[in-house]
Amino acid sequence: MAALNKLILMLALSVFMVSSTATARELAVDKPGQSLATRLDGEGGGGGLVECWNALLELRSCTNEIIAFFLDGEQTYIGIDCCKAIRIITRQCWPSMLTSLGFTAEEGDILSGYCDASSPSAPPSPSPITSLPPVQSPAQSP
Repeated sequence: MAALNKLILMLALSVFMVSSTATARELAVDKPGQSLATRLDGEGGGGGLVECWNALLELRSCTNEIIAFFLDGEQTYIGIDCCKAIRIITRQCWPSMLTSLGFTAEEGDILSGYCDASSPSAPPSPSPITSLPPVQSPAQSP
């Protein structure tokens, strides 16, 4: 009889665990009309999967620049393509990706700050042309 009670208790616990596990996490449901190409291109916000992986590969290729940047006391130049990859990863893809690649959060912030400060800005607009009064030679002055 005791064995039957234990069996019923184990069966009830198993059913409870299976049902709670199944309802504990909702599975991601694809949005209607969203194709694989749309998800890969990242339409609808965020970076596309392909763009994020390309940025990650670019970041991998400029690891030497980043290491030299930190070893030389931030006096080494980080290239435009490397900064572009850092911007894409930190802004559009996975902000914590730099830390998962072995950089500390502080180093990630330093890289982001450097690349934001060195990003090419719009060229300054030319100043308006104004007419200057004619210059008088010393012989003409009173």
